[in-house]
Amino acid sequence: MSENTQSAEGPTGAILYDLPSPYIPHQGTGLLHLPRFIAKIRKHLAGELPKSYQRNFCRGFDGFLCAHLGVEPQAVVELVRDCGEDEAMFEKRLLEMLPVNLRVAAWNRELVQRGMSEMGRQRLAEIKADMGIADRDDLISFADMIDYDEGRLK
Repeated sequence: MSENTQSAEGPTGAILYDLPSPYIPHQGTGLLHLPRFIAKIRKHLAGELPKSYQRNFCRGFDGFLCAHLGVEPQAVVELVRDCGEDEAMFEKRLLEMLPVNLRVAAWNRELVQRGMSEMGRQRLAEIKADMGIADRDDLISFADMIDYDEGRLK
């Protein structure tokens, strides 16, 4: 598969290769995963978010991030819809929506460590076994699994 391909079918359904990594910080806030959530919202609004991504859309990391920030995921979806392609307006209104204290370090630490608890390690082992990569001890978090699934980790 070429790196320019935007999507393909994988063991869990369609895989998008053009979404940002969960490890990419948002330029205006430093929050990890926020650029990915925004990109997923844009795909959703355009009718381009595959079913395999819809099951965790506004849940999973999206929901955990919003809970951390004290905002409803749907409020972020509406903001993206309202601002359309006007990035400056979107960024301004996003910052107005978010709390003053974003607790960036706490969120970023939580995101990168998701999957490192005993229960998380068990779930990761199940997922890796299902994907035929049970021997991959370098994939230690759910964010790592996203990056692996989407081709950013080989």
